[in-house]
Amino acid sequence: MKNDLLLLITAAIWGFAFVAQRAGMRLIGPLTYNGVRFTLGLVSLLPVLFLSLRGRTKNEPAQAPPNRRALLVWGIIAGLLLCAACAFQQMGVVFTTAGKAGFITCLYVVLVPVFGIFLGTKSSAAGWAGALLAISGLYLLSIQESFSINKGDLLVLLSSLFFAGHTLLVAKTSARFDPIVFSFIQYAVCAAASSMAALFGELWNTEAVLSAWLPIVYGGVFSVGIAYSLQIAALRKAHPTHASIILSLAGLFAAAGGFLILGERFSVREISGGLLMLGGAIISRVKK
Repeated sequence: MKNDLLLLITAAIWGFAFVAQRAGMRLIGPLTYNGVRFTLGLVSLLPVLFLSLRGRTKNEPAQAPPNRRALLVWGIIAGLLLCAACAFQQMGVVFTTAGKAGFITCLYVVLVPVFGIFLGTKSSAAGWAGALLAISGLYLLSIQESFSINKGDLLVLLSSLFFAGHTLLVAKTSARFDPIVFSFIQYAVCAAASSMAALFGELWNTEAVLSAWLPIVYGGVFSVGIAYSLQIAALRKAHPTHASIILSLAGLFAAAGGFLILGERFSVREISGGLLMLGGAIISRVKK
């Protein structure tokens, strides 16, 4: 129950982060927002990183030292994938609702086992059933009567592809490295890449950044720092599959946040599509 509660709080923080992201876009550009919030998230992760490095040497004296070069290379690649995913997501929320963005982003939970086929990992019947449900939900949620898709939904869909690639990369490399050190590197790369892109692609406005302090603090401290720490604490004992099912509820919290805070309204068709996508995410993680 304790682990499930920590995961549920994490999903809620990540879900309401879509509301913060959409609110932040009213004042500053998407790349600027990502650069500042990931930098703030890095600062909030420093105590966790310090405690991890301090306690690791005492408890694991027999283990071989990690390959620092491999850690750096894979951390940089993961950071660039995360940067692309967050950039597309952040640009997408400008043109769509927080709720729809949350549901579409959760599509990566379904895409991971499907993409795994190309890496030699077989997908179960539950994985394919979840994928079909999610695709059906995406159609109802985003495809209009004219068979066109909203620009924002398309950008968020692209972000879910990068999130899926990022998840597969982390899954393949996480056993080799300390998860907190690895995440710190990828967050640093994401913050640096986003900030550099913002310098060349967006106009910096200090007053606007200060005006958007609340969405930035939520996105950095809560979404990156606190939520990640809670996830690490819960995953020490929780089953990964069970954890991913609870974390996929972030889409539901995003819809609730959009409704309660931003006054977003959904049609019966969109609600049905969102629930189908959520159901697909859950079913795809069910083991035989």
